[in-house]
Amino acid sequence: MATVSRVVNNNPNVKPATRKKVYEAIERLGYRPNAVARGLASKKTTTVGVVIPDISNAIFAEVARGIEDIANMYHYNIILCNADKKKDKEIRVINTLLEKQVDGLLFMGGAVTDEHLQAFKTANVPIVLCATSDDHNQIPSVDINHEEAAYDAVMKLTSQGHKRIAMISGTLQDPSNGYARFQGYKRALEASGIPYDDTLVRIGNYRYESGAEAMKYFIELDERPTAVFSATDEMAIGAIHCIQDSGLQVPGDISVISVDNSRMASMVRPQLTAVAQPMYDIGAVSMRLLTKLMKKENVEHAKVVLPHEIVIRQSVGGI
Repeated sequence: MATVSRVVNNNPNVKPATRKKVYEAIERLGYRPNAVARGLASKKTTTVGVVIPDISNAIFAEVARGIEDIANMYHYNIILCNADKKKDKEIRVINTLLEKQVDGLLFMGGAVTDEHLQAFKTANVPIVLCATSDDHNQIPSVDINHEEAAYDAVMKLTSQGHKRIAMISGTLQDPSNGYARFQGYKRALEASGIPYDDTLVRIGNYRYESGAEAMKYFIELDERPTAVFSATDEMAIGAIHCIQDSGLQVPGDISVISVDNSRMASMVRPQLTAVAQPMYDIGAVSMRLLTKLMKKENVEHAKVVLPHEIVIRQSVGGI
């Protein structure tokens, strides 16, 4: 047993002839090391749990890719769990991953509630919030400044002469895609001397259909907006197609801008002007921060805010 262990773990203190015999036996028997037993012995499973809000969303897929690449670099495996941005499911998934003895946890989700914090406190492994954060800054996190991203997007519209600017928002219970971006929208209007009008805000569910539905409402107003800020690309694309289906033009009649800059932004026509979140980097930096915490290395900044930028395309015009 000791000799097999040395061969499997690449210990150099094994004679070549013996190593050859062991590898032949491994191949003949189809042997694989028992990772569970190894984890029990070492108190480490070299696995990381990742809670993702919507595995079908391209934005989160990009984050997951960044996580996976860095995990591979540091020889960790990931267990990816979809939670649908539902609190009960998120709590259940967190507890399931902790029961599986993961060495660390990356959480992507909506609001970090007291129930989330309680689940995190009972964990004896490091946790990093990825593309989200908690209001009390108790948990290490990696994200952008969502309020500033929204502010910059709306200021881009006001710089083009737009004054009647609508917003398709995410749920205001969502601290990043919803509430923070809504606050950025309102702050940009105030900075530009434009009164806030609640008839120009509709709440979507991040999906294409809700963007189209919100845009239909705006078009039917007595005085329709000249520009729309969408909290996400997918809702923005729904809005663009609704505008076009109504016989109007983007940006000739209505300009559209969003936050995300997913691959879809360059696939729609006209191509979508968007504030780019560095989603791959958010995933990669989150995983790197988690590896430092798991290895008890020194961490200077437990709250990391990555930069964003506006990618100019064809969906925004002046008036």
